[in-house]
Amino acid sequence: MAPYESDDSTKADEAEDVRSGRRKAARYVVPVAVVGVAAATIGLVPALADSGDPDLPKVTAQQLIEKIAKSDVQQLSGTVKVSTDLGLPDLGGLASGFASGAAEGDGGSSADPQSKLLELASGTHTLRVAADGPDRSRVSLLDSAAEYSVIHNGDDVWAYDSKSNEAYHATAPRSEEKKGKAPEDVPATPKDFAEEALKAVDDTTSVTVDGTAQIAGRDAYRLVIKPKQSGSTVGAISIGVDAKTGLPLKFTLTPASGGAAVVDAGFTKVDFSAPAASTFEFTPPKGAKVTEADESKAPEHSRKSGEDFGMGLGEGLGGLKTIGKGWNSIAEFDTGGQGMPSGSSGNSDVDGFLNSLGDQVSGKFGSGTVFSTRLVNALITDDGKVYAGAVTKDALVKAADAAH
Repeated sequence: MAPYESDDSTKADEAEDVRSGRRKAARYVVPVAVVGVAAATIGLVPALADSGDPDLPKVTAQQLIEKIAKSDVQQLSGTVKVSTDLGLPDLGGLASGFASGAAEGDGGSSADPQSKLLELASGTHTLRVAADGPDRSRVSLLDSAAEYSVIHNGDDVWAYDSKSNEAYHATAPRSEEKKGKAPEDVPATPKDFAEEALKAVDDTTSVTVDGTAQIAGRDAYRLVIKPKQSGSTVGAISIGVDAKTGLPLKFTLTPASGGAAVVDAGFTKVDFSAPAASTFEFTPPKGAKVTEADESKAPEHSRKSGEDFGMGLGEGLGGLKTIGKGWNSIAEFDTGGQGMPSGSSGNSDVDGFLNSLGDQVSGKFGSGTVFSTRLVNALITDDGKVYAGAVTKDALVKAADAAH
């Protein structure tokens, strides 16, 4: 089906409609630099094939954004395929090394959700998800020979790694007490990614409805978000929106440089009936090592339950600032004089990984190293300042020079 377009005479009205829809979806407004950093840090994505173009009533972009904002799906279960192509080296061995160090060297647990993030930074993964209201959810990462699950049931959050037979337990605040996404709530579904992407929608953004699709057996609309500005590494974001419920079923982010999607996450199966209560029950298996959140000795495990990953981003780093607007936003913070420890970590795998990503640059600010992915670039100056965003390397150098 062809993209839905409006005549020139209605463009002004459409633009106002989109702004109105964004105001009604007020919780979706922050700089896109944060979106890029989050996507790169969490690292999820796979290319899923759609089938058919269902004949659905025409809707405007504003109406579709409102539909997403009003979506209130409380119960579902299904399978999500996610994969990431950030252009990073293979992280398999490196990730395992970090997880092992956390479990054995500093009192942590390999079942801690934060120890699993790096493993999700590349490749294709299959997740089984379920939810029954805001306080009961389950996400399971399926492997050929093992399964890793995070189960939230009321006040309890359990994570279990069948490969190591380790469990991790934390106490979570009830949904009405939450101020942000808890560390254990790793973004895993198209809805998680869509909410992040919609934060970038402002007057620097083009938003259109680009036809329809069949996704996981459901009729859906395609919402396409593109930056109007040059200099962003983001080419376009496509969100497949369930025509009936407004739930995002698929999320695809393609880079400005072209090629395969950087992030593509979508349901292959979805069911909106209530999952069985047993889905959210968990008892550590006999012989499993159980780690309580407050028993962990490592700094990265000492976050309070329910603390948002992003809430502490600028804490202890000289404060987080934002340079620029919209898609060209750049996050700036100061590490307190800690520049790149290139070659000094004592771990050849870590040093090799960092060096494979880094390019030496210089300017009025002095000198530093730019680390690049297909989506996010970060400049770390020799005096410890960091500039990061979904922008080109040249944009980061210019930002550092201007701040000098």
